Amino acid sequence: MKQLPFLLITTLSLFLAGCSEPPSPAPAEKKVEEKPQPITGQSALFKMYQVARAWAPDIAVLKLDSMRVPDVPDQPGKAGAWEATFVSEQRGSARPFTWSAIEELPNLHKDVFAGGEGAYSAGGPDKPFLIGAVKIDTDAALQTAKTKAVDYDKKHPGQPIVFLLENGSKFANPVWRVVWGESVGISSFSILVDATTGTYLETMH
Repeated sequence: MKQLPFLLITTLSLFLAGCSEPPSPAPAEKKVEEKPQPITGQSALFKMYQVARAWAPDIAVLKLDSMRVPDVPDQPGKAGAWEATFVSEQRGSARPFTWSAIEELPNLHKDVFAGGEGAYSAGGPDKPFLIGAVKIDTDAALQTAKTKAVDYDKKHPGQPIVFLLENGSKFANPVWRVVWGESVGISSFSILVDATTGTYLETMH
């Protein structure tokens, strides 16, 4: 009988020691990689402009093109990559910049990438313009263009849509060209939308 308290004390000590042990850490959750997402033209242009200003403080936009990336599916008014050309009259130079949602060598680098500098002189068909003139984004330009492309869409459903931003001599403001097809060169239908006011300008066949 004298051994009973000793056994109770020993059992109680082991129980308390087990309770005092810290709980084992929970297994770390696996980090899920986010899928690359396309962005609108105005967003891409601003990202490239911020980087390009370090090259030349006086830069103006000459043009902006959307680029189709197979691994980044298009969304309405958005693209997986964009290429902008900026010009500097002080330097007499033009320089392309790209923004891409993914790295796709050799032509595309993720985020903003600066291309090589080349000579530039004013007087061409496209006029440089300030980024502040681009008040309408590509998603809004697409909605305007679609109201004028109802019949074409019915006859040619499911075509990809690409975008070109430029400032020719025909209109006062920069223009979004909303293009039905893989590229401007092979397309037979596009809609022009004023990039400053958002108004419909012209249908090109």
